[in-house]
Amino acid sequence: MPKEEKKKKVNYADLSICTSTVQMLQKIAEDGYESAFDRALDLKPCPIGSDSACCKNCSMGPCRLNPRDPYSKTGVCGATIDTIAARNFARMVASGASAHTDHGMSMLDIFRGVVNGEIKDYQIKDVEKLISVAESIGIETKDREIKEIAKDLYEELERTYTQVEGEIPFMKRVPPKTLEKWRELGIVPRGSMREIMEIMHRTHIGVDQEYSNIVKQCSRTALSDGWGGSMVATEISDILYGTPKPLQAPVNMGCLKEDEVNIIIHGHEPNLFESMLAAVNDPKNIEKAKEAGAKGINIAGMCCSGAEVLERHGIPHAGNFLSAEAVVATGAVDIMAVDVQCIMQALANLSECYGTKFITTNPRAHIEGAIHIELEETNPMECCQEIVEMAIERFKNRPKRIVIPRREDWGIHGFSHEYIKYMLGGTFRASYKPLNENIINGKIRGAAGVVGCVNARVKHDWVHTEVVKELIKNNVLVLQTGCSQISLAKAGLLKPDAAVLAGDGLAEVCETVGMPPVLSCGSCVDNSRILVAAAEMVRTGGLGDSIADLPLAGAAPEWMSEKAISIGHYFVASGVYTVFGVTFPSIEGTKFHKHLFEELEEMGLGKWGFAKDPYDMAWMMIEHIDKKREALGIMGKKERKLFDMADRRALPEEHVVSA
Repeated sequence: MPKEEKKKKVNYADLSICTSTVQMLQKIAEDGYESAFDRALDLKPCPIGSDSACCKNCSMGPCRLNPRDPYSKTGVCGATIDTIAARNFARMVASGASAHTDHGMSMLDIFRGVVNGEIKDYQIKDVEKLISVAESIGIETKDREIKEIAKDLYEELERTYTQVEGEIPFMKRVPPKTLEKWRELGIVPRGSMREIMEIMHRTHIGVDQEYSNIVKQCSRTALSDGWGGSMVATEISDILYGTPKPLQAPVNMGCLKEDEVNIIIHGHEPNLFESMLAAVNDPKNIEKAKEAGAKGINIAGMCCSGAEVLERHGIPHAGNFLSAEAVVATGAVDIMAVDVQCIMQALANLSECYGTKFITTNPRAHIEGAIHIELEETNPMECCQEIVEMAIERFKNRPKRIVIPRREDWGIHGFSHEYIKYMLGGTFRASYKPLNENIINGKIRGAAGVVGCVNARVKHDWVHTEVVKELIKNNVLVLQTGCSQISLAKAGLLKPDAAVLAGDGLAEVCETVGMPPVLSCGSCVDNSRILVAAAEMVRTGGLGDSIADLPLAGAAPEWMSEKAISIGHYFVASGVYTVFGVTFPSIEGTKFHKHLFEELEEMGLGKWGFAKDPYDMAWMMIEHIDKKREALGIMGKKERKLFDMADRRALPEEHVVSA
């Protein structure tokens, strides 16, 4: 229902650089409703909670310490600020890791059903990827049936979750020196279920009360996400739905069509969207839509569900997390169907206000006020057909006032690890050697993963965009996943001609290869692609023996979810300097903070960083990259021509791959 009054007039252009989002936020306000941006202005964050100085792990609390004088008192049980902050951080890691791990388990369940013939609607689309993944973890593939290889693969990958001792399968992908360090520190993940269970036990009152020991289990749990649950989700999605290759696709709300039935899919697991694609392209459904007066059925994505099909099929993407309410406010969305993760509860009420049907489909995620139509993997079309029929019916009863921002931004999406390797080396000699060589000779300063959420506590999209512009201007190649890449696509930085904004060296490489200076790599679980790329850079040689040696940095400039903390920590544990914006759950000057921001690097891992200003963030990353270049002895720029075809033919035999 409309709010009776507004406390003050808001200039939404101060809150987002996305003009479409600003336009629709203004419409929401004019219509008398509110958005996440309004709620963020009205509800100030708790300063004690944001500094992780509050413990509510037992009923003697909540115990609130003073962030300005954190050692002045303890909790009722005697817990110090270091113990309290470490526990809170650990529980964020556990929650974030469980989200991606459960996603990966869901994908593995579908894969098992496909291989065993129980699920008929999906099939193995990328046999080459299946064989590659199997071989990477030691499964024999020569002269074997695909079904046999697939069966062995899902049985082996199940150990990622259920194993209680040993090392999870994808440890075979980790550079030997990095794995050696993890073994030395006792942080090699055994199995994700065990690691998450143990971290929750340790953070119960009266168990682990030494901050560095708690962080040790944080590292083990986070690594079980990045090199386990997330990596399984990415690899199985590629096997079932196809490994992404670059394609041109639009983002922003201009993808909505006033004269078509509009369906938005929002969430994270790709199976709902893949089935919906089949349903909306069914000629019978298209004919039903035309009978209702529509020209056809238009489907678009949001958040990471949208990123999955954006990179695989070129399906338009309507907007990232914070644009979800704005998209509904157009009045043009007939159905918004969701599955899991990053779905605001407010969407149910707002959808009712604008007449949009809001549908939940996953048993893990019911929302009060939503219509629930459960997606059954053995018969997904039943759910999808019902959604299409409801969308057509709503089209016939749309509100009179439809407002669609007329902006679409085009970019190149779908840079999987496999395609990057092919892009650099060619069909027969796919290799990261040209990348490593151009980092060594100084044309590319280093690489950075700029990823993660958008947050209503900062100017929407702006921090992401400015960090990346500063990085590429200084010859840092940027890889992106999740909501961040949508921010950059709207800013035009995912086009090859965006190389004009890059430094001379990076621009030359981009022009030679024909790529943008910012590579769109997929959804948030697809951060595992960046891990695989980092391991490949080490394997290729010339840039050290460990991921921690690489001139590489990471950032989540506008993070907001616990998943981001897990992602950040598995990059830190893997050896990558990782900078977060907005806020950080620790107090500077405490022993716990020092452990995360200094001591982990001294132990041979990466470390955390924090900055609110995007330019500070970028230069912290650049200075770290320069520090790694100096340690490698490659700070001096050496002239060397870019790899041409003759150079590629001269690559060592070890870099030759089968046709």
